[in-house]
Amino acid sequence: MRWSGVGKCDPQPWVVDDGLWARIAPLLPVRQRRYRYPGRKAMDDRQVLCGILFVLYTGIRWEWLPAELGYGSGMTCWRRLRDWNEAGVWQSLHELLLAELRAADRLDLSRAVIDSSRSGHEGRPKTGRSPVDRGRPGSKHRVICDANGVPLAVRLTGGNFNDMRELAPMLEALPPIRGKVGRPASLPSEVYADGGYDSRANRALLRARKIRHRIARRNQHNSGLGTKRWVVEQTIALLHWFRRLRIRWEIRDDIHEAFLKLACSLICWRRLRPALR
Repeated sequence: MRWSGVGKCDPQPWVVDDGLWARIAPLLPVRQRRYRYPGRKAMDDRQVLCGILFVLYTGIRWEWLPAELGYGSGMTCWRRLRDWNEAGVWQSLHELLLAELRAADRLDLSRAVIDSSRSGHEGRPKTGRSPVDRGRPGSKHRVICDANGVPLAVRLTGGNFNDMRELAPMLEALPPIRGKVGRPASLPSEVYADGGYDSRANRALLRARKIRHRIARRNQHNSGLGTKRWVVEQTIALLHWFRRLRIRWEIRDDIHEAFLKLACSLICWRRLRPALR
């Protein structure tokens, strides 16, 4: 069960509500049915999305998706997740919700906070042996969020990728955020990061982009930045609250990235719903 924010728990968080579906439906590609030999009618998109969310929330294997739920088979849900990700649906949904949050003054771009968290498993694309975790293989979820903990961008890399080299790709991953009159917002005023991102190149990169840096010095304790950086730890915890993201089971990295983007959109939708009441 999940906390709905209105004084009660929602026992079925994977059921897509009308507000979220109204934002997703226009983004989905239209499937053309053959005129001759059309075959069996395709499963309803909304029901399939509920099946995808069921797997994301519970972490079960695709083939174990219960047929009695009426969400279609696990392979149907897997194919739709793949096709919609290739069509850019999840990225478009995330950017749409970020724009609505900004329009509702629920987005604080005065600073951004970046961090990463490990998701272990081996034998997959975008995995590697972590040099700081006794050589255990796995991937890393890299997150950059605003001052309130709203996820702005997320990336999947191997566990052997050094944090120091990932600041520039994370800044490049920030989408243009609309929602207000004028040019879209793309870069924060400040960036907070821990000592793993400490380097002269990163500080020079931020200065060149006119971004104030608040990066802890390597091997420095009690830097005082934890009072601002805790929001990204909260965001990572919210991502890993989805059981499918705690351990990377997907062989294909694009499927795992699709789950990551979808989870970010769901977190944004939870932040937006109180503003719509």
